[in-house]
Amino acid sequence: MTPTQRKKLVVAHSTREGAAQHEVDTNHALARWLAQILGLKFGGSYDAQQHAGRELYVLPTQTLVGAAQARALQVKGPQDLWGGYVDHDFICTKAISHGLLNPQAKAPEGWSSLFAERVRKVVLDGVSVFALEDARPAAAHLLKCGPIRLKPVHACAGRGQEVIHNLDEFEAVLARPGAAALIDEGLVLEQDLQDVMTHSVGQSFIGDHVFSYCGEQYLTQDGQGEGVYGGSDLLVVPGDYEDLLKLPLPGDVRLAIEQARVFDNAADEAYPGFYASRRNYDIAQGLDGNGQRRSGVLEQSWRMGGASSAEVAALQSFINHPGLRAIRVSSVETYVDRALPADAIEVYRGPAQNSDFLLKYVTVKSYDG
Repeated sequence: MTPTQRKKLVVAHSTREGAAQHEVDTNHALARWLAQILGLKFGGSYDAQQHAGRELYVLPTQTLVGAAQARALQVKGPQDLWGGYVDHDFICTKAISHGLLNPQAKAPEGWSSLFAERVRKVVLDGVSVFALEDARPAAAHLLKCGPIRLKPVHACAGRGQEVIHNLDEFEAVLARPGAAALIDEGLVLEQDLQDVMTHSVGQSFIGDHVFSYCGEQYLTQDGQGEGVYGGSDLLVVPGDYEDLLKLPLPGDVRLAIEQARVFDNAADEAYPGFYASRRNYDIAQGLDGNGQRRSGVLEQSWRMGGASSAEVAALQSFINHPGLRAIRVSSVETYVDRALPADAIEVYRGPAQNSDFLLKYVTVKSYDG
């Protein structure tokens, strides 16, 4: 770290009004942990008056949107936060994964057709829509090849998604109260896969430290019985993707890494105002409606995510053991109240937004013994 970075105060920052308590507390816990690892002071939750004029390192819960928000937090670039920045809200959502139905389709201000061109071969078949009149023809087009998945662009942890098998089912969705408003905000229509494995691929840049990883994520059931994010198992190396690819990885994992890199590079090219120090990508691999094997990037996470606690644990391992070649880390989220496993690091224990209980913890295992 440079002398300037050593003076920084690490602060947590919940960017959403009315955010769930587990999100706020997890953000706070990770910021405190990160400060300890980096040898910096922890300044608690961001406070405009208390932290005015201070050099800050911010851990926001969401990607920062717009120059005003970044300026208020004194964030000038990726060196000032663990997360990301975009000029427009849609850029940090699922919406950018797919192009529009046609050049005449409605798009938000700042939309880049270049991004869709660059990622077409590394995403699944899909269309992003922002108007009711574009939704029907987009659904009709995609349903010719099999079932499609509807994904509200601001939903997270797998919530709010549903699979549509025919146009009648889609018309029923459009007839619901609030459907037009939901679509105006952004709706992704994407081919649905069966027997899916979801890979996590990403990089983090924290101070002078760079690490890259690949792994798998899995689902669990929340207190309502809905399938939601349940954790990630990651293989992490200090260094760039090239260092990760030096390991003996299976072909499907190598494909996921290469697809994530294309997506990542396209974001830098198509949206020049964008920057991020945490760059995480979900890649789905499974069978399409014709039984063909498909692989594609689902979405990006340029913010605190489910795997962030595992990444912090990996960083601590690399700092504590400078010669470490790789490490295996896992983040776990369970809605069942149980004792913490031996050697696990607890991140959060308490109520959840949709359940009475949620436990988050991390485990660390050696890569090669």
